[in-house]
Amino acid sequence: MKIKLPILFLLFFSLTTLPAQNPTFWRGPHGNGNYDEIGLMKSWPAGGPTILWTFDQLGAGFSSPVLANDIIYLSGTEEGMGFVYALSTDGKFLWKVPYGPEFTESYPGTRSTPVVVGNLLYQYSGLGLVTCMDSSTGSVKWKKDMAKEYGGLHPQWGYTETFAIDGEKLFVTPGGPDHTVIALNRMNGNLLWSASFRGALSAYCTPLVVKIPGRTLLVTHLESDIVGLDANTGKILWSHHHPNQWSVQANTPIYHDGAVFCFSGYGQGGVKLKLSPDGSSISPEWVTKLLDNRIGGAVLVDGFLYGSGDQNRFWMCLDWKTGELKYKVAGLANGTVISADKMLFGYTDRGELFLAKADPSGWQLISQTKVTLGLAQHWAHPVISNGRLLVRHGNVLIAYKIK
Repeated sequence: MKIKLPILFLLFFSLTTLPAQNPTFWRGPHGNGNYDEIGLMKSWPAGGPTILWTFDQLGAGFSSPVLANDIIYLSGTEEGMGFVYALSTDGKFLWKVPYGPEFTESYPGTRSTPVVVGNLLYQYSGLGLVTCMDSSTGSVKWKKDMAKEYGGLHPQWGYTETFAIDGEKLFVTPGGPDHTVIALNRMNGNLLWSASFRGALSAYCTPLVVKIPGRTLLVTHLESDIVGLDANTGKILWSHHHPNQWSVQANTPIYHDGAVFCFSGYGQGGVKLKLSPDGSSISPEWVTKLLDNRIGGAVLVDGFLYGSGDQNRFWMCLDWKTGELKYKVAGLANGTVISADKMLFGYTDRGELFLAKADPSGWQLISQTKVTLGLAQHWAHPVISNGRLLVRHGNVLIAYKIK
């Protein structure tokens, strides 16, 4: 069969211009805090990296920016209403669209980062409203209320998970007795499956999708347990008891080499769970009380975990294989951390922004500055994109030049 050249060109053009169908992730392109950019600055100027631009009309919130379709998307709260904002990659305002009332109690503001898949965007409110929008215009496609439709019971500080997506499945954790974790068809919001686990509440965790030979797993924290589900059917395959004082389990598990590391704050720490070959069972490999990070995550770089504690008020490095502590250091406040180009980019809850080397032989702080723009707590996780470090502090998004 011969295909004429103009037709072949049109086929190629249509394929290369289709919107990407891979979902964006919270905490970078792999959902684990690691970014692929290289050639970044190995030190910053004395006053900190150059600020390229700022946008200061975001409303209140703690969620991160996400980039897709050459657009920066964020969520924020204005006068109790949640909005999705769209900015150009140079920080110019494009549009904003309301999606519903937001959480206005303790620490008011948006929690969840938008997730974009091609021409669709998904946003979760702290009150449990799932909204699907057109990613170009913000026009609403469908909505589902987790409390009204699935008996969801939001935890004390509101729902905070950013959606995990696999194919047409969008995973949500309403919590409660009947529909602890569910999967929705992301095209229309219809229920695909529902799993019940001991009436547990959602625990602020963004789930992790793990693909292993023969099975796709969904791994998440509930209020007192880590659970592994078959992502296609919702069957609960295993659980591991992991409580803490306030049932705050906000860190997405980290997967590597057939095992998951799950960790939380208030002195609880973490556990490395080895998966069976088919993912149907687990066996604990080691436990640590040291890395008890509350909401800032950790990163795995070349076989070593880096992060800060909660009650353990220092930054540290642990060996992935054994859990052995390689170093710990005080001085900086606890906070969030991401990694790129074998460097650590930290943002502490005192507003300290720092650059350090990811080196298990010892703590190597290279550069440090202070985030002085914006309001409220310094809790949002930074993002690296196109040689820029994007830092959200309340109503302000700051783009730093790091390349």
